[in-house]
Amino acid sequence: MLKVGVLGAGHLGKIHLRLLNESMKYELIGFYDADAINGKKVAAEFGYAYYDNINKLIDSVDVVDIVTPTLSHYDCAKKAMEKGKHVFIEKPITNTLEEAEELIALGQKNSVKGQVGHVERFNPAFMAVKKNIHNPMFIETHRLAEFNPRGTDVPVVLDLMIHDIDAILSVVHSKVKRINASGVSVISNSPDIANARIEFENGCVANLTASRISLKSMRKSRFFQKDAYISVDFLEKKVEVVKMKDAPENPGDFDMILQNAEGIKKQIYFENPEIVQNNAIMDELDSFADAINYNKVPVVTLEQGTNALKVALQIIESFDNE
Repeated sequence: MLKVGVLGAGHLGKIHLRLLNESMKYELIGFYDADAINGKKVAAEFGYAYYDNINKLIDSVDVVDIVTPTLSHYDCAKKAMEKGKHVFIEKPITNTLEEAEELIALGQKNSVKGQVGHVERFNPAFMAVKKNIHNPMFIETHRLAEFNPRGTDVPVVLDLMIHDIDAILSVVHSKVKRINASGVSVISNSPDIANARIEFENGCVANLTASRISLKSMRKSRFFQKDAYISVDFLEKKVEVVKMKDAPENPGDFDMILQNAEGIKKQIYFENPEIVQNNAIMDELDSFADAINYNKVPVVTLEQGTNALKVALQIIESFDNE
């Protein structure tokens, strides 16, 4: 079992602590929190070992799980990697692109692995249909959340939209050509609602909308490609896969047939991929353990986390150019 320590015992940090404590692939050594009062409270309530010195905890483990505020991701990861420890970093990977690129270099220099917590990659609905997504040419995403003061220290792009940015980059194998975006600050000092249009060099266009002041929550993505429409509901963990194929010469009474202006007939049919329910956070943490133990490439590499951050920052920069 890999010895693991957690940095940060906030809302998400406590979830990580519980899951790592339950995991069969890790031995939870303890945690560090910059707020000593909170650290001692969490230790007293759940029984996890609290370290009041970050370096002592890092020295005691094989893996460091970083669930601190984004501004401290770089410093925490650097400390760990320089000591030869593998790092799991919650999204976004860092606050700046330069910091992220330095972590990539540190990982290579010290021969340690890193994974970024883009948890939607492990969403059972997305996992069920990802193999069906081939060369999508139009993508539309909506990620809407009710207002929660937690997370408003960063723009909604880094708080919410980055989930969809990463998912899109994982299925569109092309470089970004152009980005146009707009954002509006309603309650926070940074944008609470944002829309971005990403154009890729291969012709694919992605239209992303994110809001953290909606009346109801929604996390949906729609992928349009030749002869197929795929819808993923990340919140309800449901999928729709609608495909088209050449119509049979003698269609059945219940076959759905479309005919275009050129007289070409297509049959519409539905696929129902099996969705295997899971705990996505547990799965992402366990997958990182497998990457370390079997020397495999992590599911979400530091490079991929950096690419998602790069696009997110380009979107934010586009706000300023409006």
